[in-house]
Amino acid sequence: MTTATLATIVLLGGFVVLLVLKVPVTFSLLIATLCSALINGTNLTVMVRMMIDGVSNFALLAIPFFILMGEIMSVGQVSDKIIDLANLIVGRFKGGLAYVNCIDSMFFGGISGSAVADVSSLGSVVIPLMVKQGYNREFSVGLTVVTSCQGVLIPPSHNMVIYALAAGGGISIGRMFIAGAIPGVFLGFSLLVYCIVLRNYYQFPGGIRIGMGDPVRWIKFSAPKHAKWGYRKRPQTWVVISTPLFTCEMGKCVQILINAILPMMTIVIIMGGVGLGIFTATESAAIACFYTFLLTYFVFKTAKLRDFGHVLKNTLRTLAVVLSLIATAKAFAYMMTDLRIPAKITMWLVSVTDNRVLLLLIINVLLLFLGAFMDMAPLIMIMTPILLPVVTSPAIGMNPIHFGIMLIFNLAVGLCTPPVGSALFVGCAVGKTTLEATSKKMLGMFAVMVFCLIIITYVPSFSLWLPSIVF
Repeated sequence: MTTATLATIVLLGGFVVLLVLKVPVTFSLLIATLCSALINGTNLTVMVRMMIDGVSNFALLAIPFFILMGEIMSVGQVSDKIIDLANLIVGRFKGGLAYVNCIDSMFFGGISGSAVADVSSLGSVVIPLMVKQGYNREFSVGLTVVTSCQGVLIPPSHNMVIYALAAGGGISIGRMFIAGAIPGVFLGFSLLVYCIVLRNYYQFPGGIRIGMGDPVRWIKFSAPKHAKWGYRKRPQTWVVISTPLFTCEMGKCVQILINAILPMMTIVIIMGGVGLGIFTATESAAIACFYTFLLTYFVFKTAKLRDFGHVLKNTLRTLAVVLSLIATAKAFAYMMTDLRIPAKITMWLVSVTDNRVLLLLIINVLLLFLGAFMDMAPLIMIMTPILLPVVTSPAIGMNPIHFGIMLIFNLAVGLCTPPVGSALFVGCAVGKTTLEATSKKMLGMFAVMVFCLIIITYVPSFSLWLPSIVF
């Protein structure tokens, strides 16, 4: 056995063993890389320099701004305003809260850029409302978890920044942002259609139109004379199951629109600013962060300035985890390149089959499997240097931006799947359900996500059309 072979076994095998032993990903990467470098005789000074270079990139400045923006949005209770807007649009129909769940994630995902933030913020409001109205608890949690995956696709998404850096820095972050918009919206509408088609199977209750922004109450309440009434199989319990869209006061409707549109202007700032070339992705992140700060603390006044230190503390904690992961993953990727692991994997995959469709299918199955056991950010840092040369080879000829969207979409499925799906864990905690029962209710939703993944994989225009128009 050659030294390079032994170093490869230690690098990959040691990393897997450490993960199985539940060593944190950052330390697993660092220990496996260090042991492999010592065996291979790699200069450790080079490894340290790689780690420093990994976190010295100017584009990384966008990540703390996006994280801070998400924290500010969370304490500012923006989710309530997004839910009110979604309720205004689709809340009147049968199964209205299920449709609200799909649409509010589409809106909020474009603000927070985080699936976990989506579940914890929107879920704490929507799940209790759905359960109180008569939806199955596990279904409510599962739908909230799956729809939250739009957050990592619809810009802003710090995972796209991580991918652009892992790919070597030659990929435009702005193009990645724009490319994720259509796939993210496509996922949201696919889940919406899923709910509409199966509304009778799941026995969705009628839509509720209580008055904009009011909580659901199981009592008999006033409604316009032309509203329809339904009996909900509970003694003395009546709810409005159908009313015209604008039965509320026009002033209240306008107030809901203003309250929701102001937060969503962050999407316009980021996508519009980057797409028009007014500022870079990093500058757009800083401006959007400052905008959300003014909105939360001075316009809506839903948070107090004296608590801003707690927001900064949470941001720094998250940022420390992300940057340490990026640093160690950079060293890990350098060691893989030094041992020619990506080239060997490319040769092996091409030797298995030269059929483009089968190669992409194999890559997707591999990513789906890995995504069930690892979090998104480390997988992006580890798998991008390995798979990018494969997909951009003449055998496949895939655009790097198209591959980036496919990769992030694929790993977003992993956020919802046991045993280590972070969004699934948070959703079960918020909704007070078990992992097993919720996963069973999510099987049909998983099928929808896989269908969307296949479409995005084999139809490049879903990812590349909008960037080609904007840029």
